[in-house]
Amino acid sequence: MDPELAQTLDGVLRLGREHDAALADRRARYRNLEPDSAALLAVLVRALRPRRVLELGTSSGYSTIWLADAVRTIGGHLASVDIDLLRTQLAEENLRLADVRDWVQLITEDAADTLAHSVDGSWDLILLDAEREKYAGYWPALVRVLAPAGLIAVDNALSHADELTEFRAIVGADERFIEAVAPTGTGLLLIVRESPSEA
Repeated sequence: MDPELAQTLDGVLRLGREHDAALADRRARYRNLEPDSAALLAVLVRALRPRRVLELGTSSGYSTIWLADAVRTIGGHLASVDIDLLRTQLAEENLRLADVRDWVQLITEDAADTLAHSVDGSWDLILLDAEREKYAGYWPALVRVLAPAGLIAVDNALSHADELTEFRAIVGADERFIEAVAPTGTGLLLIVRESPSEA
């Protein structure tokens, strides 16, 4: 990674952690991905070469920078969604600092609305890093908008496993998908849609 980009990422992460440490309310925190998880996603983007990537949960833009840097190397595009306008604005500042703004479409709206107006099979890779209690309700829409052989990555699979119990039960019962947890950061659940030839 470019040293200047690495320095910017370190700064965004540091400020995010300082912000979170001062707040008791979980929802008010930025709750950025851990560096190991963000790096793993960036490697997966480079390996799988997804042209259309969707991030649900921009926050301050830490993981967005990692993903944007990866998609620009493969000629892909990233859309990142957050319901909070102030967070979208902060992410935009951080993306500009990292010089990756041109590869990201920032959207301020509810993730459910983004999924509802996405066309069928429109996303090759989706990162879920939003409100975990809503994921089970997202599942039908996620299935519809995910491309064949597409990947869904879900953060906090180990740190907040109890909050993902219903979601994981739904995924595990769907024979069109296979899953595994990468024990990095707070745990990254990887869900792959099998291609028609494999199903």
